[in-house]
Amino acid sequence: MQSYVALAIAVGALWFAKLYLGWRAVVNSIQNYPGLRYVFGPESFMLQWRIPYLMAGNFSLWMEKHRDFEHFDSDVISSVKWLPSPGKLLLLADADAIKEVTSARARFPKPLQQYKILTFYGSNIVVTEGDEWKRHRKISAPSFSERNNRLVWDETMLIVKELSEVLWAGQSEVRVENVVDLTVPMALFVIGVAGFGRRMSWKEDLSVPKGHAMPFKDALHIVSNDLFFKVLLPPWLLKFGPTKRVRNFQTAYEDLEKYMTEMIQQRRNAEMKQERYDLFSSLLDANEDESDGQSKLSDSELMGNIFVYLIAGHETTAHTLAFTFIMLALYQDEQEILYQHIQSVVPEDRVPSYEEMGKLTYSMAVFLETLRMFPPVNAIPKCAEEDSVLVTQNMAGEKLSVPCPKGTGLVLHTPGLHYNPRYWDDPYAFKPSRFLGDWPRDAFLPVQRRPAVVPRQAVL
Repeated sequence: MQSYVALAIAVGALWFAKLYLGWRAVVNSIQNYPGLRYVFGPESFMLQWRIPYLMAGNFSLWMEKHRDFEHFDSDVISSVKWLPSPGKLLLLADADAIKEVTSARARFPKPLQQYKILTFYGSNIVVTEGDEWKRHRKISAPSFSERNNRLVWDETMLIVKELSEVLWAGQSEVRVENVVDLTVPMALFVIGVAGFGRRMSWKEDLSVPKGHAMPFKDALHIVSNDLFFKVLLPPWLLKFGPTKRVRNFQTAYEDLEKYMTEMIQQRRNAEMKQERYDLFSSLLDANEDESDGQSKLSDSELMGNIFVYLIAGHETTAHTLAFTFIMLALYQDEQEILYQHIQSVVPEDRVPSYEEMGKLTYSMAVFLETLRMFPPVNAIPKCAEEDSVLVTQNMAGEKLSVPCPKGTGLVLHTPGLHYNPRYWDDPYAFKPSRFLGDWPRDAFLPVQRRPAVVPRQAVL
């Protein structure tokens, strides 16, 4: 018995020694640059909250914002973990360092293994890099046109008008318990018509086409609302469906794929080509017009791209609208300023036209300030393909050199950037007016810099 105990102790000691040597090597590779040190990395548990020195917590980036950078007196800090294996990250809240990383795709590509979970329906621009990314972008970019933006605007006007004339008809007072219950379907309806050319309304739709399990509207809503099941659960568990909600999601996911496949076939085989400006049709047209056969996207890639562009952005739009309404309710002086601004641009007796969008400067400022304070993406991962040195500053403005060896993971820390007092005066205050004049554009990163930004801005 004693020999087994001795063996276990010896094995444990060897394992710990190996772990410690690996940890020291990681720390030395970045010259023990100041930052966070944890036993467990963020991938070890689905724990949201930070436990100092034990685990980072998945929600800590949002909760701490710029405080970690202030604590370590640098706008770039390190994060080193012991388990499950020693590893390192550099967290960036420096606008110049972030600009260098985002503008050098070859030196700092996406860590594709982290993006593979986003391969919904097919490969897409989000999960690719290099020449493959360029192929997807070549086909996708023309779809984001002025005509599509106009379609988004016009349909949004109709959807809001129908909300008051149908859903709220005859009511002298309307109470909304949870504003997300209003903004989620609103964003979904815009996506339905601007993304897929399928008009939806606030009225209940009970018609189910032959060969389908539910209406298109329901399939779109369920998939966009419960998409996290696809990320968290393995395929075999999704197939068997341990709960009714999971089974309903899987049915909707498969049904939405059928709808998209049918749309591709119908529009491809139509004798008379209709002039459409929804993204799905524009993507199909751009793909058909591509002369280089090797550059064309497959049907699954077409579906994969339209899905990540619109469905994955649906929640972003809905929650940005929700946060905007909340902030205007809390800051009623800003609400009054916005109201008076809209009144000065658009008379009371009509809805604003698309041509007037550029005049609604304070409306845009309100949305941008909301995105600054509540960025949809807290962390944008990158990785170093070669040895580099990043340059940042401490709180006194002194230059600091940060070693970034090949293989280092980088995190573009959006809350840290957006709440950095070096760029934003009084960063915790809701001040839309900061976006009316010159403002630090390189210090604003609410979403990744890619063409998908365009339709979401048009919706807002």
